[in-house]
Amino acid sequence: MDTLLDTLPNTAPGRHRRRSSVPALVAVLPLFLGVLGVGEVSAQSTELQRGRTVPATLAAGDTVRYTIEADEDDFVLGEVNQISVDVTMRVLDPDGTQIGRFGGLGRGIERFGGRTPRAGTHTLELFVADDEADEAGRYEITLLRHEPVATDPRRLADQIMSRFDGEDSPGGAVRVWRDGKTLYSKTYGMANLAYGIPFEPDTRTNIGSTSKQFTAFAIMLQAERGLLSLDGDIRTHIPELPKFDETIQVRHLITHTSGLREFLNLLRMTGRRLDHGDWIDRSELIDIVQRQPALQNAPGAEWNYNNTAFGLAAAIVERTSGQDFHVFMRENVFGPLGMTGTMVRPSTRHIVPNMSEGYTPGPDGYRQIGDLGGAVGAGSIYTTIADLQTWVENYANPRVGTRESIDEMMTSFVLTDGEETGYGYGLSVDEQGGLKRVSHGGADVAHRSMLVYFPEINAGLTTQSNHAQFNSGVAYELAAAFFKDAMETDEEDEEDGAGAAGEFDPQDYDAEDFDEFTGRYALDAAPNFILTFTREDETLYTQATGQQRLEIVPTSDSTFRLLAVEASVTFLRDEEGSVAGATLHQNGDQHATRLEGDAAEAWAPTPGDLADFAGRFFSEELETFYTFTVQDEELVMHQRRLDQASLTPGEEDNFSGGDMSFAFERDRNGQVIGLYLSNGRTRDVRFARVP
Repeated sequence: MDTLLDTLPNTAPGRHRRRSSVPALVAVLPLFLGVLGVGEVSAQSTELQRGRTVPATLAAGDTVRYTIEADEDDFVLGEVNQISVDVTMRVLDPDGTQIGRFGGLGRGIERFGGRTPRAGTHTLELFVADDEADEAGRYEITLLRHEPVATDPRRLADQIMSRFDGEDSPGGAVRVWRDGKTLYSKTYGMANLAYGIPFEPDTRTNIGSTSKQFTAFAIMLQAERGLLSLDGDIRTHIPELPKFDETIQVRHLITHTSGLREFLNLLRMTGRRLDHGDWIDRSELIDIVQRQPALQNAPGAEWNYNNTAFGLAAAIVERTSGQDFHVFMRENVFGPLGMTGTMVRPSTRHIVPNMSEGYTPGPDGYRQIGDLGGAVGAGSIYTTIADLQTWVENYANPRVGTRESIDEMMTSFVLTDGEETGYGYGLSVDEQGGLKRVSHGGADVAHRSMLVYFPEINAGLTTQSNHAQFNSGVAYELAAAFFKDAMETDEEDEEDGAGAAGEFDPQDYDAEDFDEFTGRYALDAAPNFILTFTREDETLYTQATGQQRLEIVPTSDSTFRLLAVEASVTFLRDEEGSVAGATLHQNGDQHATRLEGDAAEAWAPTPGDLADFAGRFFSEELETFYTFTVQDEELVMHQRRLDQASLTPGEEDNFSGGDMSFAFERDRNGQVIGLYLSNGRTRDVRFARVP
């Protein structure tokens, strides 16, 4: 997903170190995104004027420049009508530093915009996304809005959502409330592009993993009724599950601490193309668990985001109630609360009246992408923005469920080592502006969702969209605007010792101070994926395994922002003050451990070394083959349904590529006999070498 002008602060909580994957109902996305190269830049540039449409042509290898004179904190919105050419745009600040990039939609109207970080001439560079395009194509560019960033929260919401407005774009919705009063409610864009149906307040939209709190709530209801125990063995209710060395309790399912494989990531390993709409049936979850040879971690010892667990939680609700999950939720939750616009979609084949279709940009326009299968419990809820307000108001004044159950859901779970996870039961728990914040984001294939609640001021808001490029985290920025009176200011933060982040000037940062951070850091969830940090004079860089080097800039003395993609890094110290790790903030938090000594030495295998890994490997657990060949002095992965991928060496006998990591296994004679495959939430799936 291409990045936009930086419109949001990084709000990922820094104190939670156990988060290892994305809090969304999607498989883990690649970390970092490749930066497209550009050809020769035209010598001249055209200044964009609001309301004026400029027609032009563009050919592969050429770059066209447009300029916008802006003050600091101006809001800019424009669009490019890609008539016969696929255009990619990148934005440069007055110093020539890339601060954003837009693209992905091959034909039709692509909008760009956001907040300008400083005053001066900002440059928009346009180039052809397809380097192999034979002929020049036509496009038109228009600057739609250029105005100061709004201080009124309602106008700010309108600015933020404007990129997803109009008859040509998938849309979205925002709703804000406090003390039972709706402060703002507005919809944008289209719910259905094929039939020209606009996004309306009563449009039902897929909230993805925001659904998890509903599943946890259903578990709590059954516990209140004495039909299950949170401390009970999940095999009490699903006896066909295997007996592992340690007991998985019901509580472990709804806190992401079960140790089970994550089914979406696991199925991707088998070649299932979730992005192509491959069918997944709910029954597969139990089969997946039955085939898992051992837990990935001791239950309760590690937080690892897990859709399998919530799917099993829904099955436990069914078995303890005697009702299908969608019926249970309608009769026990949605109905009693008056949430008439809310339903669980039992499968992707079931009709959802008045629903928004999900869309993702494609080379020939928007594509209708559908929903993930097998998502009941982990996702699959369609609802309206008004019903979400009703739902959160039940947190404040329970009409269904007890005060004790809701409070327990909103309490951070404590791991067996005593560390908090920052996650309760189906809910993230952290702070914003000195207030306790309870929230959950969601993402199906194309739908995006965020629901935020501040219990101390009885206020909340939700952002929803059916556009795959929508950043639902704008909910946090809107919360800061709408509830400003109740949140601490930068000055108050500074008095508390937190510092005023807005006063940090990157120009004052001494690049030599970065030397204590330079080195290599391995992601805990994928140890063969290494982040390498380096410095060349005054310029700071990071490079991920198998990807190109990207420039980073400081945002404080220990936090840094990537310029080419929407990501940032926080360096972490141990009790002695030494830099021991880092957290990559990109679609969630990924903790990485610093490599020291011999572990930091890069391995450079020879063509002869690579030949040791060539061959075919089979997993009994997945019933899947992988083949490896040596081509042009690279090890190349082949799988029947996945794209061929060249692998990058990491530590000795370890490779990464195709968004996975491969740890090869040798016998006592040094012969490669197998490998262990990982891709974030699912790890160490064994493959044996076959003749």
